[in-house]
Amino acid sequence: MAVTNRIRRKQIERQAEGYLELGMPQQAIDTLARLGRDAEIGPRGLFLRGEALKELGKHREAICPFEKVAQAVPDAIEVWLSLGWCYKRTGRVDRAVAAMLRALEVEPNRALLHYNLACYLSLAGDKDRALVHLARAFALEAEYRALVDSEPDFDPIRSDPGFQALLGLGV
Repeated sequence: MAVTNRIRRKQIERQAEGYLELGMPQQAIDTLARLGRDAEIGPRGLFLRGEALKELGKHREAICPFEKVAQAVPDAIEVWLSLGWCYKRTGRVDRAVAAMLRALEVEPNRALLHYNLACYLSLAGDKDRALVHLARAFALEAEYRALVDSEPDFDPIRSDPGFQALLGLGV
């Protein structure tokens, strides 16, 4: 019986993942509902449920499944990234910063984590730390420079001389 349930769960998770890849988050949620409540669904299913809610713009609702996955699988970088995304969009920038710091404990050389942390620190008004992490993102992957102009998260520090110097804009 346990093997059958495990196989069924994996099939449902794959189906939900397929719906997400097709841009059909509500169908993913409906599919995952067949697994039961959050307590019964398992980390992968919870992550997929959170991703579907996030895609639907239900950031506040997505936080709960993501937090449960983070407790169960604390080294899952994608969960911390999704948590940061949702925390930011619910006005909890301090929690978004904490999520990126936690992710950096696991993968300290991942440019995306430094870039996102720089965004959140900028929004939090922590210019100096934002510049440190933005510089680190650039050092790891120079392609992130191209994203800065269109990133509104940097608006609070865009006119800062340190920010302009980092981008090579001069003052």
